[in-house]
Amino acid sequence: MRINPEQIESLNLEDEFDFETMLNENEKRVESGKIQEGVIVRIDQDYAMVAVSGAKQEGRLPVAEISDEAGNLLFKEGDKIEVYVSPSYERLNISYKKVLKLKKLAEKIEQIKDNFENLVVNCKILKKNKGGYIVEFDGVEAFMPRRESALREDNKNIGKVFKAVISNIDEKEQSIVVSRKKYLDTAEKNKEETVQKLLAEDKVFQGIVSKITSFGMFVDVEGIEGLVHYTEISHKGPVNPATIANVGDTISVKILGFDAEKKRLSYSIKATIEDPWGEIKDQLDVGDTIRVRVSKIENYGAFVDLGNGTEGFLHISEISWDKQIKHPADLLKEDQELDVEIIEIDSEKKRLRVSLKKMTPKPFEQFLKRVKVGDVLDGKVVKLVDFGAFLNLGEVDGLLHNEDFSWDRSKKTSALKVDDVLRVKVIKLDTDQEKISLSLRALEESPVDRFAQTHSVDTLVKGEVVDIKDFGVFVALDGGIEALIRDEDLYPLKKEEVKAGDNIEGAVAYIDRQNGKVRVSVRKLERIKEREQLNQYNSNSKMTLGDIVKQRR
Repeated sequence: MRINPEQIESLNLEDEFDFETMLNENEKRVESGKIQEGVIVRIDQDYAMVAVSGAKQEGRLPVAEISDEAGNLLFKEGDKIEVYVSPSYERLNISYKKVLKLKKLAEKIEQIKDNFENLVVNCKILKKNKGGYIVEFDGVEAFMPRRESALREDNKNIGKVFKAVISNIDEKEQSIVVSRKKYLDTAEKNKEETVQKLLAEDKVFQGIVSKITSFGMFVDVEGIEGLVHYTEISHKGPVNPATIANVGDTISVKILGFDAEKKRLSYSIKATIEDPWGEIKDQLDVGDTIRVRVSKIENYGAFVDLGNGTEGFLHISEISWDKQIKHPADLLKEDQELDVEIIEIDSEKKRLRVSLKKMTPKPFEQFLKRVKVGDVLDGKVVKLVDFGAFLNLGEVDGLLHNEDFSWDRSKKTSALKVDDVLRVKVIKLDTDQEKISLSLRALEESPVDRFAQTHSVDTLVKGEVVDIKDFGVFVALDGGIEALIRDEDLYPLKKEEVKAGDNIEGAVAYIDRQNGKVRVSVRKLERIKEREQLNQYNSNSKMTLGDIVKQRR
């Protein structure tokens, strides 16, 4: 009988004491390391106090151990309860939870004790101790010695699941010992034979998911681990494996082949399911209308579920005729049902595209029914670009180009703001490109119109050079008009001698009232002068050719 060291330390060695009496008292102490019966004498908020037969003090039992998942107590004060008493000389350590574990362990030992040899089990590592690992399988705990684990010494193995074989059962000690090393040795010997057997059978196998990665999941079939690549999960296309299964799940797979270099089988989940693309190929055509469900929304569009294990794609440009949509989520929600039109089927590439906007009338066609060139409309600025502004006209947008913004070329659409409302005139409808050209200046009298009221072709004008281009010279005329003198119309002036600020005389050569353009020609003025001089000569016979030449000088 062992004596509590505290008792010895508390004794005064000079005093007399009876060793026999002390030994007898220790023999009466409660037995530890076994299941015993107790009575619940009190239940507090966190602990229940249990009186164990033969113990001088009550044991403290966490309330959590005698409560169900909802927090309801399974016992009340006065109830008898079986508890496991742990060895201790300081405090009575008891546990109800361990009683349940030990009973389950006893049941498992009774179940497999006669045929446990080389029985393969899936063990989850719970924790590490000095001698190895505490593992769990089928809800019972077992011990895996370190030398039998074939694992590296680190804590990364905690929580992982490994296959092992039961190597020993001790009924007296109620313990189970497992060996991963023995399993691996046996598995390696039988692997080649098993692989050949699996490859010969063209059927669906049941496998257990052993590991999940970003590129697929590893599945164990009859002890042979293989990879289900993420492209082999669903006929819909690549799938995130973590959304399909968890480690330990049982799934159906077919064998695709064997990688001799990696010594690994390739499995497929989708091969166990009839390919729905055969149904699509036989029953659907471009132009058909089908009902789908929005399964996933991305920045560039939405994936839609056809309901037969396949998905189609709805690009953002096919959601609405409105080109100002910024994100598909502005109009769509996941799980929303839609009627769409099929616009592409590629059975070979397993690609199907659909359109939602084709289910509604085309806005441009509706616009043409009520608007024609020359009509005046109100438009709201929805987008500004370098070359102009886009105005929303209701169901469609039109372009107000910088050239059509104002007769004053210094004014640009950049002066506008989004949401500004303008009254504009429709100046062009391009039915092929489905484009609408708008004009703001067409509603105003142009400077060229005013100029044309007092000037005509051949009218003499004088202007100041304001710009010199490769193709000619621009001069400013009265009334805010800038006129072009083309290079060929500068004669007899030399372009290289012309500079900004010079005054040049010329004759009006062309007036384009619609586009607000005027051309001037120095050459034309010279011809007019020559013609006038000839007319004067003809009217005055006394004038000689020499006189005319002198006048020109």
